[in-house]
Amino acid sequence: MSAAIKVGLVGARGYTGAELIRLFAAHPRFELAFVTSRELDGQRVADHNAGFAGGLRYSSPDYRDLPGLGADAVVLALPNGKAAHIVQQFDDAGADPVIVDLSADYRFDDAWYYGLPELTRARYAGQLRISNPGCYATAMQLVIAPMLDALAGPVQCFGVSGYSGAGTTPSDKNNVELLRDNLMPYALAGHVHEREVSRHLAHPVEFMPHVAPHFRGLTITANLHLSRSFVLDEVLARYRDRYGGEPLLRVQDEAPWVSRIAGRHHVEIGGFTLSDDGRRLVAVATEDNLLKGAATQALQNLNMAFGLDEFLGIPL
Repeated sequence: MSAAIKVGLVGARGYTGAELIRLFAAHPRFELAFVTSRELDGQRVADHNAGFAGGLRYSSPDYRDLPGLGADAVVLALPNGKAAHIVQQFDDAGADPVIVDLSADYRFDDAWYYGLPELTRARYAGQLRISNPGCYATAMQLVIAPMLDALAGPVQCFGVSGYSGAGTTPSDKNNVELLRDNLMPYALAGHVHEREVSRHLAHPVEFMPHVAPHFRGLTITANLHLSRSFVLDEVLARYRDRYGGEPLLRVQDEAPWVSRIAGRHHVEIGGFTLSDDGRRLVAVATEDNLLKGAATQALQNLNMAFGLDEFLGIPL
């Protein structure tokens, strides 16, 4: 039997941390070496995560001590702006575990591999520093990419996410009372995912995010102006040829429903509609923001980093 690969999880109290714990608990090769949370320090991980076995407890080590905890890989599931200090501890200690950062901190750093495997796996060459894409940014790039060479002008994306995307820290965007019977717009220009997608596709994208009363799952409606006229069969062929061999991408005729993607590990793209002149395409993408938008994608990246099957441990 192959030796277990030890993984440390920093910032495990949030929704994505809980999803990562579930994925690692069922993975045949990865094993949690430590799980940090200041709020849950000393409590058993199993008491907060159904299906997790063993006596591992949450801990709250000084960040300077993390390099000495013996992990082969470290996943940072922290808010934006918190990763650099931790990464510096590993650099100062001369430690070289694989580090996967789920925040936006390194998504604009060319020294880090940007891990959206369906679009970037060919650029993975053993890098130890991996930046996990944003949830909205994942869906937007996947729905735009097959038409990238035929775009004319910026792409407009209208996004709606469940309130789990706002994290566990109380705010208007995860206040169930404020969200009831409501759709809350925010950051309507210059959102970090707008900048992220525009950078990695090398094409301008205009993104308008909203929060809805449901807990998990997001939907993107993308409006693409095209440089020439297309017919629908040609559009469908582009998407099916691009994603036909991708286990976590499903192309369908009808527009996907966000309620049907909750708890699933894949992205659904559909609802393809052309204007009468064939020069404007509207398409819809849905994903679970906590899974393919975060935890599942991190697992894909970890699998690749250790030479495993990219989809090992991901329920397909």
